[in-house]
Amino acid sequence: MHAVILAGGKGVRLRPYTTALPKPLVPIGDQHAILEIVLRQLAQSGFTSCTIAIGHLGHIIRAYVGNGSQWGLRVGYSTEESPLGTMGPLLTMMDRLPDEFLVMNGDILTDLDYGDVVRQHRESDAPLTVATYARKVAIDFGVLTTELGKVVGFAEKPSMDYRVSMGVYGLTRDTLAGYTPGLPLGFDELVLDLLKAQNPPHAYDFDGYWLDIGRPDDYDRANAEFTTHRGLLLKGA
Repeated sequence: MHAVILAGGKGVRLRPYTTALPKPLVPIGDQHAILEIVLRQLAQSGFTSCTIAIGHLGHIIRAYVGNGSQWGLRVGYSTEESPLGTMGPLLTMMDRLPDEFLVMNGDILTDLDYGDVVRQHRESDAPLTVATYARKVAIDFGVLTTELGKVVGFAEKPSMDYRVSMGVYGLTRDTLAGYTPGLPLGFDELVLDLLKAQNPPHAYDFDGYWLDIGRPDDYDRANAEFTTHRGLLLKGA
């Protein structure tokens, strides 16, 4: 199995940590970089190769990861000269991708079985599989429902439940046919195009451990919890 790791972002939300380090290399628990944890997990899940899409401070990622042999992987690189969105970098490496593969952000911490995402994607025969996670969003205001200038409903500081994208996808290469290499392509644009074409993505619902390290609060939480969750995230290590 093959994975593409998206690691070209500038990590603006994590400054000053990302001033000198690319976001996927910020430390977790003072022991491991996020990207190292991801690569270990991919190898554990049965992946044999991956391509890392790099951009901002990409030379540091190259120096750190090398050819991936220390984790039992064959690692190659694709350089993003300008921002291409979530899916845009894939268009520049189409000739190196298998029919089905994993795509993931390089800044997430989870015990998701990446291999199972690809297996379910293959079985679903869907153009795209999106790993989803339940998030509760608290509204810190009293919320009014109005009609014709009158208040007809009220809820005091309600919370809303959503399933959000985890930044992990199973993708079929043919799904990207017709898009132009070198132009930006976002995850949102791809999903909306698939829905418009009545070819909906498959949802891989997950309820284990997941943090988006691009969010400062989640990064702080990841460091605080790493000792407790190390065995969960680095099985066998």
